[in-house]
Amino acid sequence: MRSSKREVSDCPVDAAMQVIAGRWKGTILWSLQDGPKRTSELQRSIPGIPERILIVRLHELVADGVIEREEKKMLPRGVYYSLSSYGRTLSPVIELISRWGRSHLKRLSERG
Repeated sequence: MRSSKREVSDCPVDAAMQVIAGRWKGTILWSLQDGPKRTSELQRSIPGIPERILIVRLHELVADGVIEREEKKMLPRGVYYSLSSYGRTLSPVIELISRWGRSHLKRLSERG
């Protein structure tokens, strides 16, 4: 069972990981680097993510203040998600994690 969001570790790495760790969160944040997206656009850009899980992760990221949810009444109508100004401070971190991940995937493919 998930621990309460109020139980934040004193360790800065753990505190950061509590926000960005979790299946699909990194992919969502990576996808929003390009700008706001509707829920359906996000789902199409992330193959394999179940809609229910996408909604749960979006709500968690909104609650943590790293993304914003905006309901537009203009055409096309819909809910848009974007990185908040606070969330944009994660962009260099996400880029570094991505670079490390590419290197790690290459290393694994060379071993196997």
